[in-house]
Amino acid sequence: MNQLFVIAIGGAFGAMMRFLVSTGLYQWLGRGFPYGTLFVNIGGSFLIGLLSETLILQRITIALDYRAAILVGFIGAFTTFSTFSLETFYLLEQGQISKAILNIAVSVSSCLMAVWLGLLCGRGLFSYSSGVLQLSNSSIPYGMMVINAIGALLIGIVVALLLQKIALPVEQRATLLVLIIGAYLTLSGLYLILFLIEHGFSFDSQTNFMLGLFVANSLICSGSIGLGLLIGKQI
Repeated sequence: MNQLFVIAIGGAFGAMMRFLVSTGLYQWLGRGFPYGTLFVNIGGSFLIGLLSETLILQRITIALDYRAAILVGFIGAFTTFSTFSLETFYLLEQGQISKAILNIAVSVSSCLMAVWLGLLCGRGLFSYSSGVLQLSNSSIPYGMMVINAIGALLIGIVVALLLQKIALPVEQRATLLVLIIGAYLTLSGLYLILFLIEHGFSFDSQTNFMLGLFVANSLICSGSIGLGLLIGKQI
């Protein structure tokens, strides 16, 4: 039951993010081609390739629900094969054969390429010492921290695009920004702590180290989100 609950939560956030991203892209680029669906499918394919190394191959037993929420819930709801199929059918029905073929070719090839690139990035990060820097009396999971920073950068870019392209009151934009950033910083830092606990670290005896790692991750991700916001504003 816990997994069903967290999958539902992850799916709710994924579906909401898909709607916002797709709507923003359609307002920006128009509806002459299914840009929104193409983008979320490519982005989701890259993320599932990148995160599979961290969330599946670097297994953390205590975080089974965590993985289900992200991979099954969030990414499953963020991407959409059914919408891709429907939009392609509409293009065929409207006699736009070339656009339909282009949508199929670009979607399939780009999503496969995105998964491959994501896997390459993830495996590269974990190729040395399984992505963990061993110190005298502590370990720093640098691989996960880099992936957290990459995710934060992507979130910053997406949020910047959304805030520019979707007409929302200032209060709602501020609320959306704070909620997304706060949730990401909290969950990404929590996963690092769960990883250390799974690998024999005691939260009671090494509280300062773990909290320091949490703060360091938050600062790095905050900087990445800020950079992503700057990049997004220039697009």
